[in-house]
Amino acid sequence: QVQLVESGGGLVQPGGSLRLSCAASGSDFDIYAMAWYRQAPGKQRELVASISRHSTTNYADSVKGRFTISRDNAKRTVFLQMNSLRREDTAVYYCNARWLLDFWGQGTQVTVSS
Repeated sequence: QVQLVESGGGLVQPGGSLRLSCAASGSDFDIYAMAWYRQAPGKQRELVASISRHSTTNYADSVKGRFTISRDNAKRTVFLQMNSLRREDTAVYYCNARWLLDFWGQGTQVTVSS
């Protein structure tokens, strides 16, 4: 199993930037595919970005060119750099690890507002 703890959320103005971090503990981190999901009020949870164990990345169309996912296997951490934030990016962001099973963090709130 793996335990995930997100950090880095907060309040930011439109056009601003935030960097989310997800620290993992437990089983071997490098075997997991990692991803960030988000859930806005009244909406379903959606995939934002993913990164495979070999660092192949994938992004939702709504964040392409603005968000970057990366991982540091030595630090057992995955990051989500979010630039040019928009009000519609407001959501709770969840870290996900997948290998045979899905594991989730507790989420971190991102609010984009002036």
